[in-house]
Amino acid sequence: MNETISPPEHKPRHTPSELWGKSALAMAGLALLLALTALYFALPRPEPEEPEPDPVPETETILYRGQELPVWEDVPVNTYQPSDFFVGPNGWLNYEKDGQKAAVGVDVSFYQGDIDWQKVAASGVDFAIIRLGYRGYSKGVLQMDSKFEQNIQGALDAGLEVGVYFFSQAVNTWEAEEEADFVLQAIEPYPVTYPVVFDWEFVSGDEVRTSSLEGDALTRCAGVFCDMVQAEGYRPMIYFNQDLGYLSYNLSALKQYPFWLAQYSNAPTFYYDFDLWQYSHTGTVPGIEGNVDLDLAFPKDEGSAD
Repeated sequence: MNETISPPEHKPRHTPSELWGKSALAMAGLALLLALTALYFALPRPEPEEPEPDPVPETETILYRGQELPVWEDVPVNTYQPSDFFVGPNGWLNYEKDGQKAAVGVDVSFYQGDIDWQKVAASGVDFAIIRLGYRGYSKGVLQMDSKFEQNIQGALDAGLEVGVYFFSQAVNTWEAEEEADFVLQAIEPYPVTYPVVFDWEFVSGDEVRTSSLEGDALTRCAGVFCDMVQAEGYRPMIYFNQDLGYLSYNLSALKQYPFWLAQYSNAPTFYYDFDLWQYSHTGTVPGIEGNVDLDLAFPKDEGSAD
């Protein structure tokens, strides 16, 4: 039997009220999302953390005369221990370490007058550093020390090792070259085995031509003088006191040359290394009238220059 099947009644998926409810819910959700977003941007946020910089290594310094001075890191330092210094029976300071003693010396000029070098040698002195000459501090004229030839020949005849120093007042490298030439010509006849020394010092007075010389210029003068001395086969050296060593010279630029320190004390406190030490300017030595400078040449400095 044939039945007529009516198509199912078509109903809408959602009623208007259902659509309104869902729409309202969506709008509420969107509003909440917007509110949360606004709150997120309104709240203070921590600043992004900066990476910490690498620590800056502390630079070692020296305190001298109230000034904090950076250390020349490539310049050897003083390793002499106060316990290695002692006063000998003649009243002179001496030094001994690991069985090696410092050589005892004097440095002299015409101020010491006529010296009996045989008595000096017999007293226990090993070497002498003799002033060869000087440059005038007002006009800059080169002069020989009036006792140079007498002193150097007398010291050699007495069997002492001999070196020389020149009192410089050079204001530029040309003058330092002139001084080196002057010295090299004067020592040519003599067997100089101890150092040939550049001795520049500040001089007070109204007519002093070197009073405004700066440390860099002084360093260049010393370097030129020493270069020329070394080129002729002698051993150059630079003399200074603590003021010049700390406050004027660039010791890093001169570290290839040995230093001669003037510091009057029972043990040296200068920070950097040195080969000769002038420890007194009021010494007494048989054969020399009045006061004389006393020096120690440390064991590493013994022997002849090549």
